[in-house]
Amino acid sequence: MITKRIIPCLDVKDGRVVKGINFKGLGDVASPVELAEYYTKAGADELVFYDITASSEGRKLFTDILTETASRVFIPLTVGGGIGSIEDFDRVLKCGADKVSVNSGAIRNPKIIGEAAKLYGDQCVVISADIALIDGVYRVFSKGGRENTGMEAIDWIKRCVADGAGEVVVNSIDTDGVKKGFDLPLLKEVCRAVSVPVIASGGAGCIQDFIDLFEEIPQVDAGLAASIFHFGEVAISDLKKAMADAGIPARLL
Repeated sequence: MITKRIIPCLDVKDGRVVKGINFKGLGDVASPVELAEYYTKAGADELVFYDITASSEGRKLFTDILTETASRVFIPLTVGGGIGSIEDFDRVLKCGADKVSVNSGAIRNPKIIGEAAKLYGDQCVVISADIALIDGVYRVFSKGGRENTGMEAIDWIKRCVADGAGEVVVNSIDTDGVKKGFDLPLLKEVCRAVSVPVIASGGAGCIQDFIDLFEEIPQVDAGLAASIFHFGEVAISDLKKAMADAGIPARLL
């Protein structure tokens, strides 16, 4: 049975890891290099590194800190933020990323997904979707959750996967940082719509939230979280032991 992945997320702004609630009120946490090194040793299965203001500020993802971070990480590293062209894919991969996450760039230019998949393979292309429930409809947001595109989220994700995205990160704006549990209704819809790996992001507050996620939606491949790991509220080793005790396959140290 394939093990369920636990993925800490490094949201990086101005060279520092930050965290907020509902994508707002960002506060300083730590150095991404130091935190990445810590998680590599702590038993994380993968890491996600987002330059969260690159798209909204209209700039390219910074590469110096990424390169240093990648040099300290010995688990798969997914990188996103400001990815808008094939050249951006190439640059980030050369910095040491294993996978590239695209969000706003794909909204502006959907062809980038198919082009990148042909060049680097589906497994390298991750569609990251920031989603909120608006008047009963799941909508896609761009620019770090700041701008409602008006697009229906499930159709958008299906289109991206059809074009070649090999993995989907579902970022629930409604549950982000609230620590009341993952957005299970949204994740169920996404898992019904696509057959590629789905990563749940937004809402984890305790170990039980991960247990509930994997038990209620076995199709979900991974759980992603930030603040509960950053601030020591949940140790990855404790989480994985609890998962194993609950019969959920996990990679133990």
